[in-house]
Amino acid sequence: MFSIEHEFDATVITLVDEGAAPLQEDVIVNAFAECITVEQFDPRTDGVQKITLSLAQVRDLAAALNLPEGVYSLSPKA
Repeated sequence: MFSIEHEFDATVITLVDEGAAPLQEDVIVNAFAECITVEQFDPRTDGVQKITLSLAQVRDLAAALNLPEGVYSLSPKA
């Protein structure tokens, strides 16, 4: 399950882990104009872990999800 909310400066997507245990904590994706952040609560540290991806990294990640093993470089569209 997931939800999508539009905030003032970002689109916030929350991914909820459903199904059989063990379940993971919710993942929150914040889409800003210049970057994407991914956050997840870590019960071991009792804090939120956050990574920041550039829009180019997000583009590459989206492409990588549908490609076989290998090394790739995306070129700009003409």
